[in-house]
Amino acid sequence: MTTSSTSPASRPMTRSEWVSTLPLWRRLLAMLNWRPDYDIEQETEQLKIESRASENLMLASEKRLLASEKRLKLLQESNARIARFEQELFSSSPPTPSTGDSSPT
Repeated sequence: MTTSSTSPASRPMTRSEWVSTLPLWRRLLAMLNWRPDYDIEQETEQLKIESRASENLMLASEKRLLASEKRLKLLQESNARIARFEQELFSSSPPTPSTGDSSPT
């Protein structure tokens, strides 16, 4: 039986599972409760797992932010090109004739 404490889906080992992984002389010491730092080790391992998960989430959000900034820059460049095109188009075209009723016939 092997359990991986590095995968986020794995459950923490129970004390009896942990004791079964120890050599015989350590099992005897553990039965005598000479290993009170077990809980601290398990909490530390859980905190490491949670830290890795939060780092992964932070990296993913930074990637999304960079992608959004890139899209925003492309949109701004496109808008600037469109504005220049419209300015050139409207400044070089002759004025459109009026189609109102006030034109002489």
